[in-house]
Amino acid sequence: MPDTVKHVGTPAESQLSLLPLLTLDCIILGFHEDQLRVLLLRWKGTQEWSLPGGPVRKDESVDAAAHRILKERTGLDQIFLQQFHVFGDVKRYEREEIREKLKHVVDPEKWYERAVSIGYYALVDYSKVTPMPDAFTEECQWWDIQEIPPLLFDHNHMIDAALRALRMQLSWQPIGYNLLPDQFTMPELQRLYEMILGRTLDPRNFQRKILALGIVDRLEARRKGGAHKAPYLYQFNKARYEALLTEGNLSFS
Repeated sequence: MPDTVKHVGTPAESQLSLLPLLTLDCIILGFHEDQLRVLLLRWKGTQEWSLPGGPVRKDESVDAAAHRILKERTGLDQIFLQQFHVFGDVKRYEREEIREKLKHVVDPEKWYERAVSIGYYALVDYSKVTPMPDAFTEECQWWDIQEIPPLLFDHNHMIDAALRALRMQLSWQPIGYNLLPDQFTMPELQRLYEMILGRTLDPRNFQRKILALGIVDRLEARRKGGAHKAPYLYQFNKARYEALLTEGNLSFS
């Protein structure tokens, strides 16, 4: 269609109410002290928490907007980012309840009638993140994924959906080396996958499976300072790991 020709629709279409806003919400995940954690924001003057997010600017792609928001909240440039779901129900949450809770932060008249949100999950090295609140919040901190409070909007539902997506994508996404430090123990790796899968794995079978896949290399060094025998440290063999991811053959079941 030539640039000078614009589709204006039928008279009936032109009278329809159009969707007012597109937003992003980001589930930022880190792994620390054998726990999977998610980054949350506390709104000013409240004990109300929510996920990081925001609107997409007119001059940026949705992926660029997600990277911008993540850098603003974490201080990191290079982040593994995956779009996992579009939240587009007509009624996603009780709008009047949100307006009342946050009326001292945002003018109730400025809340949009409806927004569709694109969900992203991000996998980060916990030790490298500097949590930073945004203009509407006064605290940004990590929460244990198993101890998340009731969140504003539909953000508890979003986290549940992100974890389901993560489990389904476990065999073809580089989950491990985006969440673990460069060197780790086999129990730490097992605990990470248990947290994602939501179930306990047999240690001997898990180690046998990992070693058979050839995705880790054992180092000569051991983890020191524990009460028990110091376990060996491992590193991912990224070439082998990524080859298996390409094949979709990285199964931990």
